[in-house]
Amino acid sequence: MGGRERSIVDIVFASLLLLAPAFLLHSDPRFAGSLAGFALGASAAGLMVLLLIYPLAKYVRGFKPLLGRIVSMRTLLEFHVYAGIVAAFLGLLHTGHKFQSPLGIALIVSMLVVVVTGFVGRYYLPQTAAEIREQQSRLATLRAAYDRTALALAESEIGDPGVAPPASASAVQEVPILQVVEGISDIEYSIGSQEAIKKVFMQWIGVHVVAAIAMYAMLALHIAGEVYYGLRWLT
Repeated sequence: MGGRERSIVDIVFASLLLLAPAFLLHSDPRFAGSLAGFALGASAAGLMVLLLIYPLAKYVRGFKPLLGRIVSMRTLLEFHVYAGIVAAFLGLLHTGHKFQSPLGIALIVSMLVVVVTGFVGRYYLPQTAAEIREQQSRLATLRAAYDRTALALAESEIGDPGVAPPASASAVQEVPILQVVEGISDIEYSIGSQEAIKKVFMQWIGVHVVAAIAMYAMLALHIAGEVYYGLRWLT
């Protein structure tokens, strides 16, 4: 992920998380049942249904070759990610920041969990893995420098006192051995911390799937309730 794309993702992600508690500043109990609220809710529900295209293409046999003739899996994944964030925005706007219904609150929470875990799996987990690989490469370079320095020191200690030290021994004086050791220690600590974060992030797919199943179940109940009790904006 490039720097520009990372910045866009961070801004959109932060905006979504800040939009959820905005009910502290604004709340309209009747907005969700209005025509505008209905349009936002219907658009969000429609996008959520379209989000199912990517997992169907990825896991259902026979569906991928059919879609592959029309669109690539990479494009489907990008649509899955960005349509998901747009659906979440529309869903939050649809509520009018009226969080009183237990079903509505549970639906919003599950939707946010789906978005958060989706972004972790799509962007932050690969980025963490790339950073770990980069630091492991730096660690290997420092360890090689330490081994060369240690070998040169050993050669200088066992050499003949009457003979000039080898060139490798004179190079030891130019190698900041303590800085190398400190660098190795710092990188090893950093890698350990990032590995711990990676282990937590690796649970994203399970949480993402469970939250998505719960979200679609509650979305179906929410739509059924709206149909059963009537669309208020029609009256």
